[in-house]
Amino acid sequence: MEKGLRGGSSAVHTLPPQICVPVESSSPLVVSNQKEVLRCFTVLACCSPDRLLAFLLPKLDTSNERTRVGTLQVVRHVINSAAAQMEVKQPFILSSMKLPLLDTNSKVKRAVVQVISAMAHHGYLEQPGGEAMIEYIVQQCALPPVAEPQKLGADSEAPAVDSVRAISVSTLYLVSTTVDRMGDVLWPYLLEFLIPVRFTGALTPLCRSLVHLAQKRQEAGAHALLIQYNGNVTLPSPYAMTTRLLAVSSSPYLGDGRGAASLRLLSVLHRDIHPMLGQRWATAIPLLLEHLDGHTEETLSRKEWEEKLLTFLRDTLAVVSDNTWICQLSLEMCKQLPNYNGTPLEKNFLYKCIGTTLGAASSKEVVRKHLQELLETARYQEESEREGLACCFGICASSHLDDTLAQLEDFVKSDVFRKSAGIFNIFKDRSENEVEKVKSTLILCYGHVAARAPRELLLARVESDIFRNMSQCFSTKVLGIKVETKDPALRLCLAQSVCMASQAICSSSRGSSFQLLRKPELVAQMMEFIKAEPPDSLRTPIRKKAMLACTYLVSLEPALEGQVQADLIHSCLHGVMAVLPEPEGVDGNQEPLYLDTVQALKDLLTSLLQRNMTPQGLQVMVEHLSPWIKSPRGHERARALGLSARLLQYFLKHLHIRALVPFHNLGLLLGLFSPRCADLRPATRQEAVSCVYSLLYLQLGYEGFSHDYRDDAVERLLALRDGLGHPEPAILFHTCHSVAQIIGKRLPPDQLISLLLTLFEGLGDPDKNCSRAATVIINCLLKERANVLLEKVPEIVSVLRSKLQETHGEHVLQAAQHSVYVLAARHHAAVVSSLLGSPLPFDSHTCSLWRALAVEPGLATQVLGLLLEKMSRDVPFKESRAFLLSSAPDRVATLPPLAATCALYEVASAPASGPAVLELYPQLFAALLLRVSCTVGVQLPRNLQAKERKSASSGLASRSLEPCSSAVDALQAVLLRGGNDDVVQHMELEGGWQLLRTSAGHEEGVTRLASAMAKFAGPRLPLMMKALFATQSSVYEIQRVSSTAFLAELLSSNMVNDLMLLESLLDNLLARQKDMCARVRRLVLRGLANIASGSPDKVRAHGPQLLTAMIGGLDDGDDPHSLVALEAMVGLARLLDLVEAWDLRSVLLHVAIRIRPFFDSEKMEFRSASIRLFGHLNKACQGDCEDVFLEQVVGGLAPLLLHLQDPQPPVAAACRFALRMCGPNLECEELAAIFQKHLQEGRGLHFGEFLNTTCKHLMHHFPDLLGRLLSTSLFYFKSSWEDIRAAAPMLTGFLVLHVEAERRPQVDLEQLLAALQLLLKDPAPAVRVKAAETLGRLVKFA
Repeated sequence: MEKGLRGGSSAVHTLPPQICVPVESSSPLVVSNQKEVLRCFTVLACCSPDRLLAFLLPKLDTSNERTRVGTLQVVRHVINSAAAQMEVKQPFILSSMKLPLLDTNSKVKRAVVQVISAMAHHGYLEQPGGEAMIEYIVQQCALPPVAEPQKLGADSEAPAVDSVRAISVSTLYLVSTTVDRMGDVLWPYLLEFLIPVRFTGALTPLCRSLVHLAQKRQEAGAHALLIQYNGNVTLPSPYAMTTRLLAVSSSPYLGDGRGAASLRLLSVLHRDIHPMLGQRWATAIPLLLEHLDGHTEETLSRKEWEEKLLTFLRDTLAVVSDNTWICQLSLEMCKQLPNYNGTPLEKNFLYKCIGTTLGAASSKEVVRKHLQELLETARYQEESEREGLACCFGICASSHLDDTLAQLEDFVKSDVFRKSAGIFNIFKDRSENEVEKVKSTLILCYGHVAARAPRELLLARVESDIFRNMSQCFSTKVLGIKVETKDPALRLCLAQSVCMASQAICSSSRGSSFQLLRKPELVAQMMEFIKAEPPDSLRTPIRKKAMLACTYLVSLEPALEGQVQADLIHSCLHGVMAVLPEPEGVDGNQEPLYLDTVQALKDLLTSLLQRNMTPQGLQVMVEHLSPWIKSPRGHERARALGLSARLLQYFLKHLHIRALVPFHNLGLLLGLFSPRCADLRPATRQEAVSCVYSLLYLQLGYEGFSHDYRDDAVERLLALRDGLGHPEPAILFHTCHSVAQIIGKRLPPDQLISLLLTLFEGLGDPDKNCSRAATVIINCLLKERANVLLEKVPEIVSVLRSKLQETHGEHVLQAAQHSVYVLAARHHAAVVSSLLGSPLPFDSHTCSLWRALAVEPGLATQVLGLLLEKMSRDVPFKESRAFLLSSAPDRVATLPPLAATCALYEVASAPASGPAVLELYPQLFAALLLRVSCTVGVQLPRNLQAKERKSASSGLASRSLEPCSSAVDALQAVLLRGGNDDVVQHMELEGGWQLLRTSAGHEEGVTRLASAMAKFAGPRLPLMMKALFATQSSVYEIQRVSSTAFLAELLSSNMVNDLMLLESLLDNLLARQKDMCARVRRLVLRGLANIASGSPDKVRAHGPQLLTAMIGGLDDGDDPHSLVALEAMVGLARLLDLVEAWDLRSVLLHVAIRIRPFFDSEKMEFRSASIRLFGHLNKACQGDCEDVFLEQVVGGLAPLLLHLQDPQPPVAAACRFALRMCGPNLECEELAAIFQKHLQEGRGLHFGEFLNTTCKHLMHHFPDLLGRLLSTSLFYFKSSWEDIRAAAPMLTGFLVLHVEAERRPQVDLEQLLAALQLLLKDPAPAVRVKAAETLGRLVKFA
């Protein structure tokens, strides 16, 4: 091979490719082959090292990865196996590594690291160029632990299992700890890699190696300094190392735990850092390391850890207590700041370290200089840097308040706010956004200064220096006008700074008495911030910070004005409650920002409540929360209930009762919270029970019970609360009932009405579950405590009505109905009275409440009884004249009876009222019949007339409010509910209901109603009659008329006889004969006459009474045309055929004489009735006519004959009947036959022929009657009826024509001629013709 190496044999050239073949674990042959090849190279290195290196090292310059990796493996093997031969070649080999050091391929890097490791063991790194190898190792240690730069070719194999970084770290540590000769090489050279940023990733292995190296040196020389600078400017100073190691320790778990490694290095270097730190750090650093060991990256609180590090720094500075050293450290810290631009958290911590260091410095010039430089060089665009700078100023202010404030004010007054120029040209060409960031930082600085400033110095500076400059930074004046920024970062900084400053004031010993004059301005500013935030989303902590600021501000003096406080609460609630809920994370937790914001709101409301720890103060807070508690959105209700529970718990916890005073708003609060026990959300339900729990204990507290007192009933709420997670509605409402029972036991009586009224408001809750819960609670309380609510019934009913008008929902209606029912069960009179006070016409909701009273028969009976009393007792109408000159006064309905009538209709309309209606049926029927009668023609009051017209025009009115119609409707409802549908239908078909409503037809309507009742409801008549009998003494004529008409019509039905009611009816009617009202007397006679139809077989038994009554009717009053007399005549005509002849005989003549004047009455009815009655009188005494009556019959012949020509057919028909009945009594068969032949009903009559024949027989059989007949005939010459005036001369002419000669002297011819001559001048041609014909018949007297 040696010969081949010299001669370039192909055998030698085949060896490197054998090494470059990737090693496959599954191929032992390849591995064995490579080992043999490496032995070959060992042999070559021993025999021909120069030629071997000349052959190998050029291959390192190739770009082929396999060739380079294989060559590096051979070089490493040669270094290890032929160390003696290679010792003189070390510089040559080191120089050949330049290109491989630049290769970025992972496999090449891995091979290079392995070569360097071999070099370290054989002294290569002690040669010139060895430092480059060490730096390369450190560079690889600094690679990112996950993503390593590597370049894979198309034919590259997968990278090695062990990463380059891992191999480099282990190599560095092994070289540092196991290769003794490397100690002087690595120390203190490795210290140079601590500060540069590019080696940050290698800090942990560096520190571990340095700790080991330092400890070995300490063992060698215990009291000597470890670092000998000796003019070596590349070594980091103690200040630089302290700064660097402290800064990176703030993120202790990065880079494989560089925090612990850095602290251990600091501990080892304590003497080099400062001679006085050994003892302090020997105690402090182990504690820090112990803290890290007790946590993980997830559990460690960064804030707590940074504070420990800052405490460690403060202790260090205190131990050193050397201003020069401290100033140098601060200078180095400021110098290293730019190194952390890429690691904001560490830079933020370094700012805090600077503040801590400056705080320990005694040189004011140095402090101000560094503060100025920090302000000038800060990267204001970075949020973490702004925060860090502010923390720096705050920490510094704890020792140098005046200098810090002065430096900030100088900076505020500088040109930083001008866009065109800046301090030392730093801020040239800044955009407006950059200027806003600077302002944000300055404001934040003031906040941190206030938070850290000594409390004894703060109060004197907070108004003049801190808040004033904050405001100046936040607002800019353009042309003298104050312009506020809209930059959210600036707003957030101001809110945070105001919060810190306010909190600092509050924590001062004199904070409670401190007068913050800028408080209203600051609160207003925070409110503006909150209002400016989008109400439905939460993206920034602005509103949280603003509310926290207000939380501390409100606790300061002076107190906020009432309106300002209300606006603040309103703004904060709107800024938080409406925020849409954030989706919960995978662990079920909500966003921290959301939770913190809600907590800030709770703290603010608690702080406001703390200012007014009274029931009124609590009420104010709850009133603001009330709209959110009732919100239709579940998340808003949940937040509102959570806030309420927190406030109530705070109020209860801090309750101090100095005197027993009433908790006057307990009912209102319980009414608000208790329905929410059935909310759709389980958490909300439980919070609601918690609120009720706190309220009841507050009540006990106001009653004098101690804080530790536990009430068994109230404690049950806790168990109920735990069970409210169940979603079953029945369980929820049962729980609500239990809650209501507990409330009912502990609620003072004076609070019950306010609780109920609030619960009534809850009936309209958009959450139907809560609305139903309110119903359950209301009903429970009404049942439990209704005995104390009598005086409040009107108010309760009014609220229910108004709630029904506001809210449309079947469940609300049912709830109100049930509440009225429960209340009426205890106080039916008060409920009825209250409902009657509702405006007319009753709206649908009021009608529903009336119908609710019909649910239970017993209650319905009581209600109907009260309505009957109200309807019957009060005056039905009042008389008033619409105009002063009007002839008759108008009748205007009074409202109470009208309302009672409408209410009675509603109650009777409810199907459930059936039993009650049946129980009171007679009284209801009688009262309503009388109500109908006394409202006929009665008008509505003018205001109701307008309502009625409006309802009719709008089509909304379902029923008429007209008094009579409403009474008829009520009567119909009672009949229907009483089971008399057939009566209602019959009346409808007969038009009876319409007749009842009119003045003209009312009497007939009552008659038809009585007829229908007798026909279809006979068994109910006895009690109805008894009820109507009681109306005999009514002061209203129309009521007496109606009842009499009804009773009179009953006598026309045989039912009264079957029910044995005839005697009582007769007695009652006869008792009414002396009634002052003629209509009543007339109807009495009609009723008595109706016996002829209903009980004809009973007429004979009561004949004398009936005849006496009828004759009394004939003689009724002074009016010759009295309707009573007419009714008496009609009645007599019906009764004469049925009475005993003996009873009739005694009155026959009197009746005949009494009715005779009516034959010629101007009124057709009187003529017809009297003539027909005359016929019945004749019929009654046929065959047994006394002479005195016969005289009346004869006297009536002429009128009857003449009235056959009466212009009214009924009168003519009556005359036919009367003459037929008179015929037999004249004892002249010819006349009787003529009357029977010619005067039959429906037969035509030739009056002249009939009259001629009649006169012929009269003169033949009764010649003595000539004078009487002529004189009667002459009387009718002046009749007002033309036909009768024409008939009278005909009668005269035929009488004279047939008179016998010896009777002619009886005729007064002159009188007759004079009368006829007058008729010749009659305006009627027919009369003149008949007069002329009669004159012609008088020729025989010539």
